[in-house]
Amino acid sequence: MLDSLPFIPLFQDLNANQTALLKPLFEQYTCTAETLVFEQGGPATHLYLLLKGEVAIRFKPYDGPPIILTRLHDGDVFGWSAVVGSTHYTSSIVSESQIEAIRIRGKHLLTLVREYPETGEIIMDRLARVVSSRWKNAHAQVQSLLNSNQK
Repeated sequence: MLDSLPFIPLFQDLNANQTALLKPLFEQYTCTAETLVFEQGGPATHLYLLLKGEVAIRFKPYDGPPIILTRLHDGDVFGWSAVVGSTHYTSSIVSESQIEAIRIRGKHLLTLVREYPETGEIIMDRLARVVSSRWKNAHAQVQSLLNSNQK
């Protein structure tokens, strides 16, 4: 799986040195359907890139049952809390199928950004573009879910 790193859109067009910096930082992650990948409130340690499969982002409000915010598919990124300074995940991730992913410890990615700013900036910019569409829609999704639960 890690040998395909240069062919994953997030890492395409990186030079051999940049790919060599990244490759040892990532590890493979696989699991079966209905696996709790991480739990809301759990320590935010890894950022995941979903290569194959589907996961659900679940959020548990303090005063209600868990709700599915969205589903992610091949090429999506989750676990962003691990790199934005949060010590805990803000939602849970549950696999809805068998998944294949690669993941990186947030602290390792932040070290890369600090020690190799050119490469780090490219990766962080690409990651931000992958998740930004989700963030733009997150407020509307949550509001819609809350409104439907009030009816």
